[in-house]
Amino acid sequence: MNELKLFESEYRFMDLIWRSEPVNSTELCRMALEELEWKKSTCYTVLKKLADKGFVKNENATVSALVAREQVQKYESESLIARNFSGSLPAFLNAFLKDRKLTRSEAEAIHKMIEEAVPETGGKEEI
Repeated sequence: MNELKLFESEYRFMDLIWRSEPVNSTELCRMALEELEWKKSTCYTVLKKLADKGFVKNENATVSALVAREQVQKYESESLIARNFSGSLPAFLNAFLKDRKLTRSEAEAIHKMIEEAVPETGGKEEI
């Protein structure tokens, strides 16, 4: 599956599935009624749509995700950066951090992610 695009309502429904899987489809519709205020017919319509797109499987009234939350988040993040920032991660970070203060633990976590993402260069600095 090349495109992992979900509409907002589909993402919220997938969130229920990710949090509860494997989940009985009747129970999933009850949760969708409580949390999303969806009717049973809406629940089953979106469930079928997600199954047709390859995001979930519904076998014997048991629903499971076929695509991990992290895969969708990665796709959405990359799409946002490509579309709005010409593919520039630094431009995205600049816009995101403008007028925002990070906590020390947030800054340390981001620093660690950057360090892990930079390939080893055999002593040569390539940053």
